[in-house]
Amino acid sequence: MLTQAFAYKCWSDRRALDAIARIDRERFPEEHAFALQQLNHMAIVEDLFRARLSGETDPHPATNTQAVPGYDELRERLLTSGQWYVEQLAALTPDCAREVIRFRFTDGRSGSLTREEMFFHILNHATYHRGSIARALDQAGVAHPADTYTVFVHATQPERREG
Repeated sequence: MLTQAFAYKCWSDRRALDAIARIDRERFPEEHAFALQQLNHMAIVEDLFRARLSGETDPHPATNTQAVPGYDELRERLLTSGQWYVEQLAALTPDCAREVIRFRFTDGRSGSLTREEMFFHILNHATYHRGSIARALDQAGVAHPADTYTVFVHATQPERREG
């Protein structure tokens, strides 16, 4: 199920990114800046958990930055990150999925999650922030894409509508 869920995440992220690109930055600078800030936060959190899953040092001292990268950079980072998670899931064995990883959050507090829980966190985290972005899109007059799982399933497997 996680493999299918990450295919859904990648699909949803692309749709949100495409919608953000349609924000008129001159008329709606605050909404555009908010959307980029949310993308930046998503990318940083994905980087942090990717490092934790890989046994590497956290690449960021916090879950946001003062300077927010531009849209093109954030788009590339999120799409590349999504693909990394898809590839890691494809290689994840049941025993490895249950492995507990201990780490420190950026606030210094300790934590531990199984690998499987880390994947679920990234999936859920992205969904939460795409919801926030949807409100900014609404305020900027850009239709936000429906990104529910059922829309994904029927868009990618239209034969499931038959019957």
